[in-house]
Amino acid sequence: MVSEMVVLNCESAAERLLVPAFVYFFAMLYPFEKVNDPSSGVAGAAGGTILVRRSMLERIGGVESVRGALIDDCSLASDIKRAGGRLYLGHSTLAWSIRPYRGAADIWRMIARTAYVQLRYSPVILLCTILGMGLVWLAPVYFALFGRGRVKIMGGASLFLATLSFLPTLSRFKLSPLRALALPVVAAFYMAATIGSAVDHHRGRGVQWKSRFYTEETHA
Repeated sequence: MVSEMVVLNCESAAERLLVPAFVYFFAMLYPFEKVNDPSSGVAGAAGGTILVRRSMLERIGGVESVRGALIDDCSLASDIKRAGGRLYLGHSTLAWSIRPYRGAADIWRMIARTAYVQLRYSPVILLCTILGMGLVWLAPVYFALFGRGRVKIMGGASLFLATLSFLPTLSRFKLSPLRALALPVVAAFYMAATIGSAVDHHRGRGVQWKSRFYTEETHA
């Protein structure tokens, strides 16, 4: 199965601030080189463009195998890899998404749609994720600003490396490298949306996406 991350819509102010980080964090959750490695158990896909062999689709039971799955592209990739198929996940330069996210609230809903699903509805994994993101993207800011001596230096170095790692993604979207300075704020937004996703689930609200409603039972 071949899938490609299409060029996402990035025109509004909210999109320019928040959308590039979606690709950045997606590549952390599903490292492309691991997805493409047959010996790795990591399976992922980008649903914008997908090409799959008919014989492989039939082997896993057709599209019915992912009926009701909220993250259907990654579920399909996981089924194919478990069945012995090979995956390729890459970036597209020939396909564009036309779905707009005009405001931060639209992007919040997009994140919350799948965040807690990816964490397997586990409060423990959620806590570890939030702590990890805080240590990587928020703690260095605090130490760089308020630390002393070696702590301040290490905080600044960590912040610099995190910022540097975001530059290739910004370049893909043809955005200024200076936007990397906002990465801690963007990370905080994604952390909050992830917590919001968990809150919605435990309040029994489920997820609404494309006029469909999902609950944990729907994904099972």
